[in-house]
Amino acid sequence: MKKSLFAAALAALLSGCSLFRGEEPVVRVVSPDGRNEIRAWAAPLSYEVLRDGVVVVARSEIGMTIGGRALESAAAPRISRLDIEGNPVPTAVYKKDFLDLSQKGVVMDFDGWGLALSARNDGVAYRFVIDMPGDKVRVNGEKAGVTIPDSDAKCSLYYGSAPGCEENIPLTCKAGEIVTGKDKGRDFVYLPFAYETDGRWVAVTESDVYDYPILDFVRDESASGVKLVSKFAGFPKGTHHATGWDPGNRVEKGGRWIVVDGSEDWLVETEGRRLFPWRVFILADSPSGFAAADIVNALARPQANYDFSWVRPGKVAWDWWNAWDNQGGKGCTTATYKRFIDFAAKTGVEYVIMDEGWSETLNIWKFHRNVDVPEVIRYANSKGVGIILWMAWAQIAGDEDRVASHFARLGAKGFKVDFMDRGDAEVERFLWKFADACARNRMVVDYHGAHRPTGMSRAYPNVLNYEGVHGLECTKWYRGEDFPDNDVKQFFLRMTAGPMDYTPGAMDNYPLGRANYKGSGDNPGSVGTRCHQMALMVAYEAPLQMLCDAPTKYESNMESFGFMVRTPVVWADTVGLGGCPDSYAAIARKAKDGSWYAAAVNNSTAREIEIDTSFLGSGEWAAEAFSDAADSDVAATHYVRETGRSVKAGDRIRVAMAPGGGYVARFVRR
Repeated sequence: MKKSLFAAALAALLSGCSLFRGEEPVVRVVSPDGRNEIRAWAAPLSYEVLRDGVVVVARSEIGMTIGGRALESAAAPRISRLDIEGNPVPTAVYKKDFLDLSQKGVVMDFDGWGLALSARNDGVAYRFVIDMPGDKVRVNGEKAGVTIPDSDAKCSLYYGSAPGCEENIPLTCKAGEIVTGKDKGRDFVYLPFAYETDGRWVAVTESDVYDYPILDFVRDESASGVKLVSKFAGFPKGTHHATGWDPGNRVEKGGRWIVVDGSEDWLVETEGRRLFPWRVFILADSPSGFAAADIVNALARPQANYDFSWVRPGKVAWDWWNAWDNQGGKGCTTATYKRFIDFAAKTGVEYVIMDEGWSETLNIWKFHRNVDVPEVIRYANSKGVGIILWMAWAQIAGDEDRVASHFARLGAKGFKVDFMDRGDAEVERFLWKFADACARNRMVVDYHGAHRPTGMSRAYPNVLNYEGVHGLECTKWYRGEDFPDNDVKQFFLRMTAGPMDYTPGAMDNYPLGRANYKGSGDNPGSVGTRCHQMALMVAYEAPLQMLCDAPTKYESNMESFGFMVRTPVVWADTVGLGGCPDSYAAIARKAKDGSWYAAAVNNSTAREIEIDTSFLGSGEWAAEAFSDAADSDVAATHYVRETGRSVKAGDRIRVAMAPGGGYVARFVRR
């Protein structure tokens, strides 16, 4: 296989790896710090993952079938070794100033195909590569197994039945209790999922998904132990546009969804010379280590050949969740949008989103009768506020360049794209194609109604956020779910893959319990305390952060809103501080001005924690902190603000969090 293929696109697969022989030839790749290791066998093709010499993913068979040819067992391969050491890449839209690319790895080179292995200090990964004759090949399938070595390992995961829209509530169970199957209402396990084995933590996800379906897993009930096997969406046999899922809602074009009419028994027809997605294992001593991991972006393809200096991360004043400043549908007017724009300009909010309603129903080419969209955009631009337009993807697909260029000329600054709700290769092609069209037209993108990120934002930094999360929008139709527990688990699961469009910032906060809050379309709130909502602004990675509540609500709560709106959305550094999926999550992030923020969000059990401030530099720091009040368990809007406290690096700050509570602080050098 041509070595240049690997050197250019893998961008670092390494020297310093050892080849040893046992029963079969085995490749062993060890991370620069010597702690993480991935091994691969050639016959049958398989791998295992170790941390500190302890097996955390037991030997699992892998393979692909391409053009009817099985790539799963072969003679001893030729070994290519490449290296990248100490080569950080500066970032503009990320949780750190620099992306660490350091890794060790090899390519196992077979006849026309290969397996790449990478070992980094934050995890390991493998991927298939091919160099086959002909312009196109058909990928019949991929076998990607994960064997959890301990059936008692505690797992945190999502179940689901709609590939590509991971909005279910995560749960915790023992590995041996994982059950999948349509008859059980749990078709598969979404990524990312995480587990602990022998005191070590693993998060399973993927990177660089391009022209390929996303990966889900099902339990192999016939296997001994806990073996998960891959499940992919086949390529669509055909599709139709629809305003709803009912077949009677079909439309000729446009609509809300593009619905699959049956799937092929193959995954994709694609280039014969290409790299397939990385299968990624984030490794850490504790789950808080996941927050700082770079592996998903580090293994993703590098930045596209465009100028992205114009990309502007920021916060968004959002109309849909609060029903146009709590007015309901009658509030969808030019005057209301100017009200949002004035509020954003006054408070330093970078964007206003015009969510569903600015156009005729599912027709982006004709404006709502009460909304003068060109005037709203003109007015916003005159105030230094960008307008982002919501669109269902069925309005865009097949017309990507026209949509991006038309609304760019109108003066809009970006799009929120919704209702993809699929995980097949066809929808993946759309995500990349529209990202490129928007890059060429200097438009930012929020992929709502989409699966978790897989590193696309490294190639296209204009793609600022993704959904794939059970977010605060779901409180509008709240039915008693445990939101604080959901919020903590999402920190350790979904956020390991990258930014998430959770949309925090509610000002009407309710104590836990279905009797206290029943959901509302026009006047929604949150379950848990005010400090929980404030802390999410720091805890959750989101370069495009939606402020969900109404301008009127924020103007009545300027002390807490003022802190939230000053919180950055991109960072110089990120450090996990503690917690686990079943208790709380804590994190510290360094702002680009040198200040530090710390945040913690609690699940539904009251607890006291300590924030270790070792992340601070030398000298003394002044802290501004918001913590739960003594009565926040019954009066969830109550909080205590503390200013002027002097802190030195290593001081431990004791924090009491109410059920569904939180804590957030900013540290400025004195």
